[in-house]
Amino acid sequence: MPADENVNISVRQFTILVFLYSVGTTILVIPSILAEVAKQDAWIAAVLGVGLALLLVRLYSAVGNLFPGLTLIETNEQLLGKWCGKAASLLLVFFALITASELLYFMGTFMTTQIMPETPIQAINILFALVVIMGVRLGLEVLARSAELLFPCFVALFLGLILYISPQIEIRNIQPVFETGIKPLIHATLLFISVFSLPAVLFLMVFPVSINEPQKAQKAFYIGTLLAGIVLILVIASSILVLGADTTSRQMYPSYVLAKKINIGNFLQHIEVIVAIMWFITIYLKMAIYFYVAVKGLALILHLKEYRPLVMPMGLILVAFSLIIHPNIVHSNVYNKESWLPFVSTFGFALPLLLLAAASFQKKQKVTSSDQCSQGSE
Repeated sequence: MPADENVNISVRQFTILVFLYSVGTTILVIPSILAEVAKQDAWIAAVLGVGLALLLVRLYSAVGNLFPGLTLIETNEQLLGKWCGKAASLLLVFFALITASELLYFMGTFMTTQIMPETPIQAINILFALVVIMGVRLGLEVLARSAELLFPCFVALFLGLILYISPQIEIRNIQPVFETGIKPLIHATLLFISVFSLPAVLFLMVFPVSINEPQKAQKAFYIGTLLAGIVLILVIASSILVLGADTTSRQMYPSYVLAKKINIGNFLQHIEVIVAIMWFITIYLKMAIYFYVAVKGLALILHLKEYRPLVMPMGLILVAFSLIIHPNIVHSNVYNKESWLPFVSTFGFALPLLLLAAASFQKKQKVTSSDQCSQGSE
């Protein structure tokens, strides 16, 4: 690791980071995507997706334990060789940066369509990017402490949302169960994990390098993923139970529309800001982690002593990409449904498997060479 930063975050902070990162954009956009594919069985797809997510955590933990003192970028070079490892790492940096810019696009689009329609998206993207740049420049420890401070706020707002919307639940909206069939359910499950758990591969830049109790990091990874999964299952189920599968699938931000339905005695209403604040918290931390991985990863590839000189130039690239990555909402929706799954699977599934296969091959070679040496000495 570069000498500029001796990162040391607690197991509790890592658990919260995993939780908020996994909730991320998923809480706002995934209910409509799942409802469109799996109808009223979308919540079942989410349950299956959480189960697969825990298996993916096992996969990432296995990769992280190959070289406990190294980040994913350094592991690539150890197992794939200098040039192939650098090529894989550069692609990983590109993935992190381009996805961070897409999250910035989501933020700008949400603000200009739902809250501040007369404000130019460029202004919103620049302002939000400045906050992300500031956080990344201050370092991972500061981001972890911020997550720890914001976590109770998120939990309180989430519990308030579920509590206030519960009187409008209609059980018939999720009936009949298992009506959509196996293929749509599998497709919806894969879409869920593509947003929820496959991006968590980037935590191999943190786990178990930067955690003060590495032996407990794997358990924290599981707990954070499981808690985030429970939150998303509840949000998806609530959206279908209150809005219905058809309405949920037609809405761009179903959970935001869900909060608009809150009406307690004609007094407590129009408090959709609950979901907006929840989303601001999670998307900020998710974007910051993506951007941190991109900047830190590039610094490791270039063997720089500090990553901070790269923060501002890459921040400018982040804003520029966010303005050109999707020409319109339709393009963004098509990309999320058709291109995102294979794109993220390359880094979230194929790359870890490749690294494990390479480690196994190297181990066999060492055993074979040691056996030959012992036979030669005899």
